[in-house]
Amino acid sequence: MGFSPMAPTLSAPVRWMMSTFLSIYRSLALLWMRLRSSSTQLAGTPPEEAAAARRVVHGEAWNEFCDTLKAAGAALVAPGAPTDAFNQAEGYRYLARLTRAGLENFLECADVEAPALTSIANGMRPAPIKLGSDNPDNLYEHATIDGSLEYVVSGDRGRVPYLGFGTQSGSYGGKGGLATVDYVEADALVYDDAQRQHFTIVLSSERPPEAVNWLKLKPEPREAMFILRQTFGDRTKETPARVSISLRGGQGGPSPLTAVKLEQALQGAGVLVAGASMMFARWARGFQEHTNELPLFDVERSNEAGGDPNIRYYHSYWRIGPEEALRIKVRPPPCRCWNFQLNNHWMESLDYRYHSVHTNDTLARADEGDEEAYSIVVSHSNPNVEGKFRGNWISTVGHSCGTMCFRFIAPKVSDADLPHPTIAVVRVNDL
Repeated sequence: MGFSPMAPTLSAPVRWMMSTFLSIYRSLALLWMRLRSSSTQLAGTPPEEAAAARRVVHGEAWNEFCDTLKAAGAALVAPGAPTDAFNQAEGYRYLARLTRAGLENFLECADVEAPALTSIANGMRPAPIKLGSDNPDNLYEHATIDGSLEYVVSGDRGRVPYLGFGTQSGSYGGKGGLATVDYVEADALVYDDAQRQHFTIVLSSERPPEAVNWLKLKPEPREAMFILRQTFGDRTKETPARVSISLRGGQGGPSPLTAVKLEQALQGAGVLVAGASMMFARWARGFQEHTNELPLFDVERSNEAGGDPNIRYYHSYWRIGPEEALRIKVRPPPCRCWNFQLNNHWMESLDYRYHSVHTNDTLARADEGDEEAYSIVVSHSNPNVEGKFRGNWISTVGHSCGTMCFRFIAPKVSDADLPHPTIAVVRVNDL
């Protein structure tokens, strides 16, 4: 008989009976294990390892992880959170996605001596994971590393318009968050070939004399991240960079899993789910104070949250009725690129695989008679009917509210001279 991934439909009483039986069985089995366990089994084991072993074997580490996930639901009832079934369903899906992200990051790809690039925020995956107003034009990748060690990053440039590399101190969901330590764009690298394709970057706390390209690491705290950002203009036409990272002088693959590593991974994953969801819940609540406006986001606050220091963000909140639309007008400054996106309340980008929920300098159509100005229309239905162009349409995909973000990537003017986008609520019939 083949395995079917479809979940069986069980009645509420049957689900309750199953859950109750398994809970009682587990409690009795763990009690029996405690009674049988002997302290001599851990003789000679370092205290930290012995404590972790007991907590894993006795189920305490798993209980704490599950309790943290339950507590993370607080973000869904935080001030300003929508309480209707549609938005709450998306909220719980968001927490489930963050759980997957946490387990991938802290459990599956967390060996600092055998680092691996993984992607927490990636809406192109068959099973997307999104958070923090993830950019539909970006491919976000990162590797968990140790700030006291040395690493080598190598790869091929590809044809993506914007490619950036950075180091950060801290970890996702960790105490103190993420702080940018160093950052370099691909155009500033010294390449190994005349075609300016292949490159090598050394990551370390002190620059080795032979390093042509170098990114600084902070040795304390040892928790650190290597980040890779690729920004596309048109994903269908541009080749992404191919990048790998390895421990300098390292050997072999990941080391075996231990109780200490498992407990730390579950703690990290739980903190990511609870910490990130609550942080962005506070952000969304703050954005509601300037609903349907697009103020410039504080640069220092963005950098403290791990944002790209070369980007100027306009984060805000939007809300429109059935017959309303948002009309955004912008005259972008000279910059590498720009984009605008729509998110749900939980700061997840809407599904850009299938819907028109963002635009950028490559995809957008300029205003008639003014090639340097652009109009964007956020509405429930496409306003460009009867052959008349009314603006670059951004679909709400069934949402009536959420967060939004406008970006200028690497603007060539000072913050004081940025031409801020303007926004207005209008009737659809008045477009």
